[in-house]
Amino acid sequence: MRYQSAADLRADLQRLQRDTTLSHMSGPSRVAATTSPWHRRRGVWAGAGSIVLALAVGAGLWTGRASKNPAPVSATTQSIAVLPLVDLSAQQDQQYFADGLTEDLLNALANNPQLRVAGKTSAFQFRNSQDDPREIGKKLNVANILEGSVRKTDNRVRITARLVSAADGFNLWSETYDREMNDIFAIQTDISRSVADALRVTLLGGEQKKTNAVRVAKPSAYNAYLQGRYFRQLNTKESLEKARQYFEEAVALDPDYAPAWTGLALAHGSRASEGYTPVTEGYEKARKAVEHALELDPDLAEAHAALAFIRRAYDWDWVGADASARRALELEPGNGALLLGVARVASGLGRLDEALDLTRRAAISDPLNVAIHYRLARYDYFLGRLDEAVASFSKVLELNPEYPAAHEDLALVYLAQSHPDAALAEMEQEKADLWRHYGFSLLYYAVGRHKEADATLSEFVKNYQHTAAFQIAEVYAVRGEVNRAFEWLERAYAQRDSGLSQLKGQPHFKRLERDPRYAALLAKMRLPL
Repeated sequence: MRYQSAADLRADLQRLQRDTTLSHMSGPSRVAATTSPWHRRRGVWAGAGSIVLALAVGAGLWTGRASKNPAPVSATTQSIAVLPLVDLSAQQDQQYFADGLTEDLLNALANNPQLRVAGKTSAFQFRNSQDDPREIGKKLNVANILEGSVRKTDNRVRITARLVSAADGFNLWSETYDREMNDIFAIQTDISRSVADALRVTLLGGEQKKTNAVRVAKPSAYNAYLQGRYFRQLNTKESLEKARQYFEEAVALDPDYAPAWTGLALAHGSRASEGYTPVTEGYEKARKAVEHALELDPDLAEAHAALAFIRRAYDWDWVGADASARRALELEPGNGALLLGVARVASGLGRLDEALDLTRRAAISDPLNVAIHYRLARYDYFLGRLDEAVASFSKVLELNPEYPAAHEDLALVYLAQSHPDAALAEMEQEKADLWRHYGFSLLYYAVGRHKEADATLSEFVKNYQHTAAFQIAEVYAVRGEVNRAFEWLERAYAQRDSGLSQLKGQPHFKRLERDPRYAALLAKMRLPL
């Protein structure tokens, strides 16, 4: 039996509950959860430490805020998480295809305004998880879970998908698809549309407007595109280079496929932002690729988001960045990553309360996304909400104990709370070399260990003068060496350091704000005073 509406499902469940105890049921109606397949640059974020608070509390540089972190939203019937499809192929070489199909299913479902879909990053936390679906539902705050697998044998592929109730583990819907592998894109399109439509009927009690899961592309180009997307998310120097190569292969095979051009733009932009390629060269290549993507598809949300990133981090075109970010969000209003894009523009303009509110909204849709929690922590940090910042940074480290800069940031919050011993102990846990040097340069100076501070800063400048000019300027600002701080800010400007896009409102630069050179720098960056 296939339920045609949520009301039908609830009625049947209520009848079953009257007849028997569900927790002891057996047979095909019951689903066994145990068998379920289930930076470098903080550039735009760097430099908003709280040492200034520790040094100048009496000056009243910080003010507390009454706003709170996001409260859980009740998991309604119209909510779902799409877990990563499991690669069951004998060679275990189809994970990129499985992940690509998962993302497209998620995007297809997210286009339905009546359906709340958990963000990709949170859902992908449960790759190969053996957690009970009820626990996953609680963690993601959803009522339904879509899971499945991909199995390839010779030129045949079998893909299974099933919908599970997070309330009790019941199997609500399932389907198996057997296809030839000659046309991967046709397989993906067929399955994405079929699953999305079936889920709409099951969850919402009626047919909804159909949307294409992905845009049409040549199968070979789409295959290369999926591999590029897979490697780009790994975000290492080597993986970003592989991603660039796969995206270039995709656009060569199908020059009219807009998502591949967007992927290429993001690969170039990420490599430039991370310091893996010359900044101007990387961003200009990114701009050319994304502009071509928008010529091909003016309504591609990811392309508008990529353009917003370039305009904000490299062009310092705040009006254009805001327009692009908001257009992307208009096209995909349920996408948490796009909410973050709008938040970043707001924070760059100094509208930190707005940025915090937008990031809270993103956290509701993607509750296990470590990057979102990191940004929540940073905004709390900027706004002087130190207890909230400690809680958010602790959540970041719970999700990823080695998240770059998280230990360093938390250490500086402890320092701001007048806990120097805790700050030093926390800083010792920071493993990212850049942030370790940066953090100890600030921390040693703040606790009066000036000899060690000088030595650490000297090494920091030697190793990172070409890639972290903005952070070096911060350290000099905290030390009260105003001329050196402006010298390094000018170097950051010449290097197009993306950290400058977060200059406005940075506590470390408070003591510079009355200097006419500060206003001149804001003017050059087209930022309001």
